[in-house]
Amino acid sequence: MAVYLGLTLVPILIGLLAAVAAALLGNFLVLKRQSLMGDAVSHVVLPGIVVAFVTTGSMDAGPMLIGAAIAALVAAVLIEIIRVLGKVEPGAAMGVVFTSLFAFGIVLLEQTDTGAIHFDVEHALYGNLESLVWLAGLEWSALTDPAALAELPPQLPRVAAALVAVIVFLCVAWRPLVIATFDPVFAAASGVPVRLVDGALIALVAIVAVTAFEAVGAIITIAMLICPPAAARLMTDNLVRQLLLSVLFAAMAAILGYLAAGAGVSLFVSGVAVSAAGMIATVSGLILALAALFGPRRLGARA
Repeated sequence: MAVYLGLTLVPILIGLLAAVAAALLGNFLVLKRQSLMGDAVSHVVLPGIVVAFVTTGSMDAGPMLIGAAIAALVAAVLIEIIRVLGKVEPGAAMGVVFTSLFAFGIVLLEQTDTGAIHFDVEHALYGNLESLVWLAGLEWSALTDPAALAELPPQLPRVAAALVAVIVFLCVAWRPLVIATFDPVFAAASGVPVRLVDGALIALVAIVAVTAFEAVGAIITIAMLICPPAAARLMTDNLVRQLLLSVLFAAMAAILGYLAAGAGVSLFVSGVAVSAAGMIATVSGLILALAALFGPRRLGARA
C-alpha cells in the first residue's frame, strides 16, 4: 500500500485536481453557451507556452502564464483584424485564428529543443500523468518527512494552486458572475462589470490550461471543461447542485479513467496499458452520454 502512495496516488491526485478546477469553470462556460471557449483557449496557450520556454529556458509558472497571456492578446488582435478586413463573422475568425495558432505551437514543439524537459507534442496533447510518480513517497513515513515532501512532482502544487485560485474567484465574484452568466443585459444595467467578470473567467480558464498542460495535456483540460458540467446540467436546474455534481463527475472520471488505463485494460489484454489522459477523457464522455440518455432533464424532455 505504501508503494501505491508514491506510484499511483500522486498521479491520480494531480489528474483529479486539474479535472475539478476545469469542471468548476466549465459550468459557467456551458451556461453561457461558450463551451468551446475552453477548447479555443487551450489552442491559443500552446504557442505562448513554447515561446516562453524558448525565450527564458524556464518551465516556471511565471513565464508560462506571461507567454499564455501574450498569446491570448495576439489571438484577440488577429481575430479582430480578420473579422474587419475579411468581413467574416466572429465565429469563423475565431476558428481560423485558434487552429492556426495551435498548429504554429505544434510546429514550434517539433522544431525546438523541448524534448530535453519532457515537453513535446505527445505530452502537450496527452499529458504526462504516468511519469508523475513520487519516488520518495514509497513509505507512509514520507508524509511527515520534509525532505521527501520536497521531492513531490512540481505539477501537484501548481494544479493545487490553480484549483485554489478558482475556488477563491467563485467565492469572491459569485454574485456578479451568476448574474452576468444568466442575464448579461440585466447585469450591465445593474452596474455589474460584465466584461471584467467575463475576462476574469477566461483568464482563469487560461491559467488552468497552462498549469494542466505539462501534467495532463490538452485532452483532459478540454474534456473536463465540457463533459462533467454538461452532464451535471442534464441532471439538475439548480446551480449549486450542478457545481457539486460536476465536481463529482470530474473526480469519478479522473479516478476511474486512470485506473482503467492500466489495470482495466490489462484485464482484457495482458501487459497492455493506454494513455491515462485519453482514458480519463473517455470516461468523462461516457458519463456525459449516460446523463444525456438517462438524466432527469432528458427524461422529462422526452416525456
